[in-house]
Amino acid sequence: MPEKADVIIVGGGIVGLATAYSLLCLKPSLRLVLLEKELRLAQHQTGHNSGVIHSGLYYKPGSQKAVNCRKGYDALLAFCRKEGIPHDICGKIVVATNECELPGLDTLYQRGLSNGLSGIRILSTEEIHDYEPHCYGQRGLYVPETGIVDYSCVAEKYAEKIMEAGGRIILGECVADIKTRGGYVEAVGSSSTWSGRAAVVCAGLYSDKLARKTWPDLSYRILPFRGEYYKFKTSAPQLVNKLIYPVPDPAFPFLGVHFTRMIDGFVECGPNAVFAFGREAYNKIDFSFSDTCESLLWAGFRGIAKKHWQAGFGEYWRSFSKKAFVRALQKLVPEIQEEHLEPAAAGIRAQACDRQGNLIDDFDIRYNGNIIHVCNAPSPAATASLAIGDTIACRTLMLFL
Repeated sequence: MPEKADVIIVGGGIVGLATAYSLLCLKPSLRLVLLEKELRLAQHQTGHNSGVIHSGLYYKPGSQKAVNCRKGYDALLAFCRKEGIPHDICGKIVVATNECELPGLDTLYQRGLSNGLSGIRILSTEEIHDYEPHCYGQRGLYVPETGIVDYSCVAEKYAEKIMEAGGRIILGECVADIKTRGGYVEAVGSSSTWSGRAAVVCAGLYSDKLARKTWPDLSYRILPFRGEYYKFKTSAPQLVNKLIYPVPDPAFPFLGVHFTRMIDGFVECGPNAVFAFGREAYNKIDFSFSDTCESLLWAGFRGIAKKHWQAGFGEYWRSFSKKAFVRALQKLVPEIQEEHLEPAAAGIRAQACDRQGNLIDDFDIRYNGNIIHVCNAPSPAATASLAIGDTIACRTLMLFL
């Protein structure tokens, strides 16, 4: 017989945990179970990101990313303060290194104002040096609301609060199927079948696989992109104080290599963005035949390759050439040298791609009766986790009225 619950959450990353936490805050009597395939929580995107608390600078005004990032930013900071989670609103600068990037910097400034950011301002070359003495730029944008945190610590605290409220967290339970039976949702796991009045699927790298159980003709696939990092050695000179970002290339859907001071004091440099030959291919030699075939056979992958092959080649070149990676970093901090850096852990970004080769830019949350799928939740989903969780929780609890 299936094990019973009111709500089943699939996925123990930060969005699944935030959703479970929000549900129990709104309805403490709820019988809730969260199923996670790994033996520990937050083992993939949550545990491998750069730890930035995003201010909402980059996102199209009115988009789900913009709205949820701003709302989630406030909620995340309040949660961290209440629970004593170390964090630092240290600010960042975005730097234009040539005249071609100046219009993009102005666009970011206007977008930041539209999204309600406070304190942002344009910097001259001399003012850039006031914040980052070793950084080069023709003009900069100061964003004081950006911060840093360890999202694994945030996720662990969400989990602690869930269990305190009576929720169950089951580790090592890989959900292979989602189906409805008699008005209930069944999640078929590796050891048990779970039956609930509603299910919320936050499967990250595998979100499309489980979403196809509900929508067989789903119009997108998750393509995995590996982001590789270096970090400053402890013996390296202090060339970066806080966070330094380039002006993103509007033709390429990633932010470019940048510098991030982590909450533990180390400074990471990166990431690049290379297609990964597996949804969990964290190392260059990792390979999944099934994942790779599925990606290469998807029409959208061929569309991306056609549109971005030059940028993609550059990303791969930096993956195998430390010298090329350092040259990209030197555009922002000219004094950096190869001997200053050592490899750091890589991460995988789950990026949804449609049949035409368009990378889905916004969050994508889909509802089908009593099944909710978080289909696309790239950055800034960690910052926005409580806002996303609250939205899903409110929608889910309407089923119980």
